Amino acid sequence: MFRPPSSFRRTASVVLVASAVTVSLAPPAAADATAAGHGAGRAAFTLTILHNNDGESHLLGTPADPDYGGVARFAALVHQLQRDAVRPSSAQSGESRTNRGVVTLSSGDNFLPGPQFTASLENGTPYYDSLAIGEIGYDALALGNHDFDLGPDVLADFIAGVPGRAPFVSANIDVSGEESLAELAERGRLASSTIVRERGQKIGVIGLETPLLAAISSPRGVKVDEEIAAAVQAEADALTAQGVNKIVLISHLQGITEERALVPELSGVDVVIAGGGHELLADDDTPLVPGDTITADPETGDPLRYPLYVPDADGVDVPVVTTAGGYKYVGQLVVNFDRSGEVVSVSDQSGPVRVSGVGEDAVEPDRRTQRRVVEPVQEYVDAMAENVVATSEVALEGRRDPGVRTQETNLGNLLADSALAAGRANAGQYGVTPPQIALQNGGGIRNGALIPAGEITELDTYEIAPFANFVAVVPDVPRAQVKELLENAVSGIPAADGRFAQVAGLSFSYDPSGTAQRVNDDGVVQQAGERVRDVVLADGTVIVADGEVVDGPAISVATHDFSARGGDQYPFRGLPFTSVGVTYQQALQTFLTDDLGGRITAADYPEGGEGRITRVG
Repeated sequence: MFRPPSSFRRTASVVLVASAVTVSLAPPAAADATAAGHGAGRAAFTLTILHNNDGESHLLGTPADPDYGGVARFAALVHQLQRDAVRPSSAQSGESRTNRGVVTLSSGDNFLPGPQFTASLENGTPYYDSLAIGEIGYDALALGNHDFDLGPDVLADFIAGVPGRAPFVSANIDVSGEESLAELAERGRLASSTIVRERGQKIGVIGLETPLLAAISSPRGVKVDEEIAAAVQAEADALTAQGVNKIVLISHLQGITEERALVPELSGVDVVIAGGGHELLADDDTPLVPGDTITADPETGDPLRYPLYVPDADGVDVPVVTTAGGYKYVGQLVVNFDRSGEVVSVSDQSGPVRVSGVGEDAVEPDRRTQRRVVEPVQEYVDAMAENVVATSEVALEGRRDPGVRTQETNLGNLLADSALAAGRANAGQYGVTPPQIALQNGGGIRNGALIPAGEITELDTYEIAPFANFVAVVPDVPRAQVKELLENAVSGIPAADGRFAQVAGLSFSYDPSGTAQRVNDDGVVQQAGERVRDVVLADGTVIVADGEVVDGPAISVATHDFSARGGDQYPFRGLPFTSVGVTYQQALQTFLTDDLGGRITAADYPEGGEGRITRVG
């Protein structure tokens, strides 16, 4: 039965410190297999861990090249690798030839709102993503932040629709406040951890959710324990007490840097599989999907290799891995254990295996997945792609960095303008003050690409604005609080942060060298920001001058309900808001067709933006 955080057996409270963590990008010296720091020894059991993360409903293939990715090819490749993993003839030097097993794991973000998941919502349960996950054949899955984007009830329907009995695991969430998820916990489909039995061996799998869940998704009554090290350690100790001596952590902490900071606080966890960061770890000779590059270490600039090694609390080097997401790669970590369950080496055949439909490594799509999932979703998406809603004279910038999460872009302006227009058009109907300004969080702009000049389709609008977020108006926001909202928007700079705001109805300047605002999940400002320098409304009204708020009447703000509820830590602090009856995708499509007459001009939306946001200093 799923145990809420209140019943965890806790060790002492642990505070994670990101500094002073020693990470090895190269394996420790060993014979002809990659040592994991437990010392050289003979392999008594070889476990192949097949893994991925952030599938995010990319069921049809990669957006840039449909010859790669796609869940039907992914399923076929997993099945092939599962078979190969247990064949004695596949054993390499340092591995067990006869005692071999395989487990298949996901580190979260198993679906994502957007055009492909909309096909599921239109068709009803079981969702296409649920069917696809069943065909892949996972042994356990973690929960990611995007799994909660449409609320706990949709997540419950998603889990219930997955064929088989594979549990979704998370050691630090309490679902007792959500009836639909609590029922799944009672049935064992949700758990803190699980034991996978493979070839007579017990493999413990612990799940972990990001403590940022409430700020970046819509978990409603689901509670998250922020003491993540204590939660994981309690599960690891409980598994060890049950005779489990091989333990894997599948976590979704939003970036592998977080898992690297966590490992030194743990003992007895043998492998960590991260999710949420989309990092690509690989060797220089690893075949990659065209256009992909190996992620650089943010501290050293060196390419991140597969696996990374991080010493745990006992000084043991723990392999840490992840994949780039989107069903583009199957992670393959081949770990050799001795008779006592200690890791003696990681095979040099470990690494990401690309999902290809062309060339020597091509795989044919799994027929059942192709028929039950890919074909109906493709038909639905094709219909969207045929509906042209506008023509653009200019390329529209939707990439993350540099892009919508770091600076003003013309696509960001377009989204903010559409929210402002929807708020004004519907304000009377909903009895709310028409908005003067609009804020669109960069994290809500999801297409992740530069849209070339030319036709804009209904499909494009869903890829840009996939979430079920409704345009909302927050009337009577004090001017000092407007400054706080903008301080939050630039507090993450220079990092590419989803809270970065695209704006309409105002222009503002900021100095990134100023003190960054710090705010908690309740919207309480714990450190005042000093980055926002000037704020001026479109009609010339000055709100902030040289960092100081100018007295005057409150401001009516259009945004969407995610931000209005405090998502991305926007400090609205419970101010009343009114949803005005349209999602931000609907607002965008209506703005394109009606307000702009189906024409996006270079004069109105120039490349690089029109100077609504200015970086100074």
